[in-house]
Amino acid sequence: MGHMVLRALGLLLSLLILTEAARNFWLLQERVLQWREVQAMKETLSKRQLLRPVPWRSPTEGVLRQPLDHFNRQEGRVFNQRFWVNEEYWHLPAGPVFLYIGGESSLSQFSVLSGHHMEMAQKYGALAVALEHRFYGASINPDGLQDDSLRFLSSQQALADLASFHLFITQKYNLTQNNTWICFGGSYPGSLAAWFRLKFPHLVFAAVASSAPVRAQLDFTGYNQVVAASLSDPVVGGSAKCHGAVVQAFSAVDERLDAGRLAELEKDFHSCGPLREPSDREQLASNLADIFMGAVQYNSEGFQDGSVAKLCHIMLDEGLGSPYQRLMAVNKDFLEAMAFPCMQNSHQRLVDELRSTNLSLTGVGERQWYFQTCTEFGYYQTCEDDTCPFSRFMTLSSQLDLCAQVFGVAAERVAEAVNFTNEYYGADHPKASRILFVNGDIDPWHALSVLKNQSRSELAILINGTSHCANMSPSKPSDPLPLILAREWIDYHVGDWLRLARKVRSAS
Repeated sequence: MGHMVLRALGLLLSLLILTEAARNFWLLQERVLQWREVQAMKETLSKRQLLRPVPWRSPTEGVLRQPLDHFNRQEGRVFNQRFWVNEEYWHLPAGPVFLYIGGESSLSQFSVLSGHHMEMAQKYGALAVALEHRFYGASINPDGLQDDSLRFLSSQQALADLASFHLFITQKYNLTQNNTWICFGGSYPGSLAAWFRLKFPHLVFAAVASSAPVRAQLDFTGYNQVVAASLSDPVVGGSAKCHGAVVQAFSAVDERLDAGRLAELEKDFHSCGPLREPSDREQLASNLADIFMGAVQYNSEGFQDGSVAKLCHIMLDEGLGSPYQRLMAVNKDFLEAMAFPCMQNSHQRLVDELRSTNLSLTGVGERQWYFQTCTEFGYYQTCEDDTCPFSRFMTLSSQLDLCAQVFGVAAERVAEAVNFTNEYYGADHPKASRILFVNGDIDPWHALSVLKNQSRSELAILINGTSHCANMSPSKPSDPLPLILAREWIDYHVGDWLRLARKVRSAS
């Protein structure tokens, strides 16, 4: 366990030394990723201390040689894709296989050590395996971030990777039809879990798709509609007054932007540099909105006081002055919590970051993910309709401009890609079977997922008061009742699928 402690200490240290980037939301995602891994480490260590007399088999890390292009074997080039295997709970010879699918960030050994899927792996005697997504983390060649190489980054290639991994694990562990595969994923990997079951039903018997935005959308106005509703929701500490104060604060920001009072904004919100270009003003507006968007999406995960309740407490504190001044206080608290001296509002810096082909083997892959949004999904969170509580400077055109500036993908090509994705997978009506879609109702991404039962075996759970992928975390005594009941329902369906698989095998 010593290497776990050292890794965790490194992660804790990294929380203190993140450099400011040009998008607050990416920083929040990075922080949440690190926070979750540290929590997983603590949970794993605690469990091992309780079970000290029991021998423990550490997860195995390995790499699988994958073709860069599964659909053109004449291409010839390959890359190393990282995976983990945990045999600790596996009941030989017929125990099931639980596949944890990686997404737009690096994966670690904790993907097969911690989480609700691992609690079920222990209960059902499953072999736990996890595959890191191509072009993220360590699963990438040195030239992987070059424009020419990124053309091999797609959800279709990722599903083919999973099929190849299925064959590899089957051969390595001499699996048979008696070993039932169930896959798990959250957020984009939640979509991959659903799509793997949809496109490869002969390989995976069922899927749990958590917070899965299976409907691609160019202009994702629904994201901030959910944020607005969550800021008004007393279940998570919101209120109509809080929502109103946020609206007033951002209206005041827009008034100053329209009036050209840029020096005032630079000072009030601790900008790292002057707002020289119109795009810098959009960047400031987006960065301020990101604080609220991140608090709703992750609600208390990732950084201290990053919750709807805490932000609303500040936004309702009349002792701080006007709603605009309360927004200044929110921003100040955010910068202090993230240990940043200032807010980076340079649009050119954002473009430079997205153009950078320097590899980082940990954390969120910003360049890679933005490429996927430009070539498959859209998902651009805008604020051009009346329901949005933030700045009207958050436009679709500014997001699409990045696709053109960074990757040379024109706006019409992005729209075509989004339409194709929905045609290819079926959007939020995928017409599959044995998929369980799980969402939290304050998670903005639930707006693009499946929220109602589609058939007798394509089912949906909507959890009151929970955020993004909350059901995937390890169970805690402090979990709210709706989350506890949702996990019990997930567990029931997993057990039911395994019983059904045995019946199908015995009848064949």
